[in-house]
Amino acid sequence: MTSANKVKVLGIGGSLREGSQSERALRIALAAAEERGVVTELIPGPELVLPFYDTAIPERDERARKLIEGIRQADGLIVVSPGYHGGLSGLVKNALDYVEDLREDTRPYLDGRAVGLAAVAYGWQAAVTTLEQLRTITHALRGWSTPLGGSINSAETKFDEAGGASDEKSVRTLRLIGEQVAEHALLRAR
Repeated sequence: MTSANKVKVLGIGGSLREGSQSERALRIALAAAEERGVVTELIPGPELVLPFYDTAIPERDERARKLIEGIRQADGLIVVSPGYHGGLSGLVKNALDYVEDLREDTRPYLDGRAVGLAAVAYGWQAAVTTLEQLRTITHALRGWSTPLGGSINSAETKFDEAGGASDEKSVRTLRLIGEQVAEHALLRAR
């Protein structure tokens, strides 16, 4: 658990565009987690511009160190990726590759952490395949993906700046993902 017994949920994702649809989706999930009593932190797409992950390079730049330490201290994670050409964004994939730096930790990789996942893509096929890739990566990193994941078609659903969306079902799904991550983290903290 994080310092001072505060349960922390870290949100990672979005795209390079400020206020992107995927970042807005992530913010909805994080808000729901916070309402359950956890501390949340967001590392949005623009902060995920990192050197390509390479195990042969032991030194990490400031952004990579912030990401690694944020994951290390997190009791749960929420990851939202845009879907491009049927898969997750290179930006999010590269950020997840940095979890390898936690391999020697007491809690290696994402061990014991609930990970809420969602994909936002212009079309159902890319949204669904991107979510499946996020689940596969989460399992490979020893994380527990929440029972509910979100596949959101941005051709049909538009997120707004106020924390809502044109489709209430998408908002409910994202909120439930955030709640599931928070509840799992709080249970493990007992």
